[in-house]
Amino acid sequence: MKNNLNLTLVGKPLDRIDGPLKVTGKARYSAEFPMKKIAYAVPVGSEIANGKIRNIDTNAAEKAPGVLIVVTHKNRPAMNFPKKLQGGGSDADDRVPLQDANIRYSGQYIALVVAESLECAQYAASLIKVTYIENDPLIDFKHKSAERYEAESWFGEKICKTRGVPDTALASAPVKVDYIYRTPTQNHNPMETHATTASWDGSKLTVYDATQGLYNTRKALCDIFELPATDVRVVCKFIGGAFGCKGSMWTHVPLCVMATKVLGRPVKLVLSRPQMFTNVGHRAETEQRVAIGAEKDGTIKSIVHEGTSQTSIAGEFIETFTKATPMLYQSPNVFVAQKLVRLNKGLPTFMRAPGETPGVFALECALDELAFALDMDPIALRMKNYARKDQESGMPFSSKSLDKCYLLGSERIGWEDRKQKPGSRREGDYLIGLGMATATYPVNHFNASCKVVLNGDGSFLFESSTHEMGTGTCTVMAQIGSEELGVPYDKVTFELGDTDLPMAPVSGGSATVSTVGSAVIGAARALKQDLINQLCDKVGSPFSAVAAGDVKVEEGKITAGLNDVSLTYTDALKALNLPSLTAKFDTSFDRKKDKYSMHSFGAQFIEVKVDPDLGHVVVSKAVGVFGNGRIINEKTCRSQVHGGIVMGIGMALQESTVMDRRSGRIVNANLGEYHVPVNADIPAIEGYFVPEEDNIINTVGAKGIGEIGITGVAAAVANAIFNATGKRVRDLPITPDKIFV
Repeated sequence: MKNNLNLTLVGKPLDRIDGPLKVTGKARYSAEFPMKKIAYAVPVGSEIANGKIRNIDTNAAEKAPGVLIVVTHKNRPAMNFPKKLQGGGSDADDRVPLQDANIRYSGQYIALVVAESLECAQYAASLIKVTYIENDPLIDFKHKSAERYEAESWFGEKICKTRGVPDTALASAPVKVDYIYRTPTQNHNPMETHATTASWDGSKLTVYDATQGLYNTRKALCDIFELPATDVRVVCKFIGGAFGCKGSMWTHVPLCVMATKVLGRPVKLVLSRPQMFTNVGHRAETEQRVAIGAEKDGTIKSIVHEGTSQTSIAGEFIETFTKATPMLYQSPNVFVAQKLVRLNKGLPTFMRAPGETPGVFALECALDELAFALDMDPIALRMKNYARKDQESGMPFSSKSLDKCYLLGSERIGWEDRKQKPGSRREGDYLIGLGMATATYPVNHFNASCKVVLNGDGSFLFESSTHEMGTGTCTVMAQIGSEELGVPYDKVTFELGDTDLPMAPVSGGSATVSTVGSAVIGAARALKQDLINQLCDKVGSPFSAVAAGDVKVEEGKITAGLNDVSLTYTDALKALNLPSLTAKFDTSFDRKKDKYSMHSFGAQFIEVKVDPDLGHVVVSKAVGVFGNGRIINEKTCRSQVHGGIVMGIGMALQESTVMDRRSGRIVNANLGEYHVPVNADIPAIEGYFVPEEDNIINTVGAKGIGEIGITGVAAAVANAIFNATGKRVRDLPITPDKIFV
C-alpha cells in the first residue's frame, strides 16, 4: 500500500511500491508467465573455443522421450541478422546463431533442443555427440599471436586524445609515477538468469524477455524475422538484476522465437548459470598504463593513460577506461589512447559504470602512488589539482560538489587518524589502513515518451515502457508525477515494462530517472495546460472569461487571480463533461547544444584490516559521499549506492573469471567458485548525498545514481591496503597471495 504523505514528495524515503509484490511472490519475471502447451528449450554450447564442428550427431537426442525438435546449423530455419544487432554502440555476434560449423568461443551455441519438459530437454541435450576440428584458442593478451589494434571511436567520440605535449612534460617532471594496472574478466551474475518466453497468436508475436531495452529487443526481432513493429510485443515487468548484461539482445532470444515459430506453440528458454558466463557478455579484461608527472608541490604537469582491452573475434566492444581521465583533474598535458585485442572469448558488454569502473581504478591508484611519492596527503593532492571546469571541453560544470564530498567523507571515515607511513597503525593482530578515491560518472540523457491519463475519480495513470530492475522505478516516477500534479501519492500509478506503452530507451547509463522522469513531468504539465485551455475555451465554464495565462494549477487546485472559484481535477472533468483526459509528452535532448559539462561526482573512503601473517583483508568500514543533483527518493538512492559499493568491494578482493589457457573454457562458471561478496564480507556502509541543486541538467534536476556507486571503490580498497601494509597491488583482485609476493 502506498504511503499518503504530504505533497512535497520528491526526496522522501518512500517504501517501494513493488516491495509487497516481490516478498509475496506476486511479481512475475520473464520465466514465470504461464501458458498452455508450453515447451522448453535448452541451448547446447560448444566445448571448444576455436575450430569447427566436424560432425554433430543428434539422432539419440531426437529419439529421446518428450523431444519436439533439435535444431543445429544443418537444419536451422532462415533468419536475417543485421549488423549492430545489440544496439547501444556494440556489434553483436555478427553471425546468425547456428549459422555454420565454425566455432569462435567456448560455449557458443551449436544446437537447440526443445521438449515437453525442461528435464526432457536437458536430458536430450546431453545425448548430442559432437566431434570437432580444434585449433589452439587465443585467449591471452601476452600471447605472441595477440595483435593489438587502435580503438578509434565510441558513440561517435574519438578515443585517442592529446592535449599539450604530454610525453615531454612527463619526462621533465621532477616527480613521476608510471605503472601498469590490470583488471580481470568479470561477470555480472544477477540473481535472475536471462530468460525468454515467446508465443504466437496468428501473426502477432509476444515475447516476455529479461531485458533492459524493450524497444531495442523489439526492433531486433522485427529485423531478424522481417516483421512489422505492430506485430511484435515485448514485455518485461520485473528484472531480477542486470548490471548491463540485459541491456543488449543476445542470441538465445531469436532462438526461442525461432522455436515457437517452428512448433506453433509457446516456448520458454532459461539460461543456466554456466551459460551466463559465456553467452551474455562480461566486463572485458584490461591492461592500463597510467603515468603522471608533477611538480614537487603536487601540481600535475602531465597525465598519460593508455592500454588494451579484450574484444571478441565475433564482434567489437570497447571498454572505454580512459573516458574520465581528460576531464577530471587539472593538467595542461594529457594523452589517452586504447587498443583492442581480438580473443576467442564471448563478446564483452556493458557492466556497471562501463569504462569508468576499471579506468578510475587505475587512475585513482596512480594518484595515490603520486601522493606517496610526494609525501603528500591524497586528498590534498586532489584538491591541489581540483578542476573548476571540464579540462577536456573547457565548459563549466553544471554543478560540482566534489570538494564537499571529500570533506564529509574524510570526517565520517576518521581521516585525521590516517598515518602517511604504511604499516603505522595496528589493532591487535591486524594492520589498519585508510584509502580514498574519487568517483565520477557522466550525466546521460536519452529520449523518452510518457502518457498520462486523468480518470474521473481524480486518479492518474502514467505510462512509459521503461523497466523495473530492482531500482524502484515505479516508486520514484509516482513521486515525480504526484509532486508535479500536486496530488497525494496514492492517486498516482506508474505503468511500465511493455512495448504497447509509449517508447522509453534502454535502462542504462544512470539515465532512467533523468530521461523518463523528465517525460513524466512533461506529460503532467501538458495535461494541466490542456485542462486550463479547455476550461478557458468552454462556454459556461467557471473560467470561460479568464485568459489561460492567468489560470494556475497548484496543490491540485485550479484557480485564477481574483476569481474565487477553485476546481479539483475531478471538478474540471465534470465542468468539461469529460470522463477522462489524456496527454502525452516526448523528451528531446540534444547534447550538441550543451553549454555545460554534466557529471556526477563523489568520494569513496575505505578502512581495511589486514592480517600480515595470512594476507587476509577485511573491509571494516566503507563511506561513500556523492553529489547527484536532486535526490528523488533517499531510500532507493542509498540502496543503489550501497549496492555499487558492495560490487566495488567484490571487484577489489574477489571477482575474477578464470579461463583455462589451453582449452579456452571458463573453469569457475558458477557461484561456488566465482566469488562474490556475501554479508560476512561487507561492513556497515555509510552513504551520503551532499545537497546539490542543478537546474541545467534536466527538468527533474537528477543526475542518476546507479553507476557512480561502484566507481572508485576498488581503488580506495587498494589504496587502503597499501596504507596498511606498504604492499601495492596493481592487479585485481587483491588476493592474499598477492599481498605476500
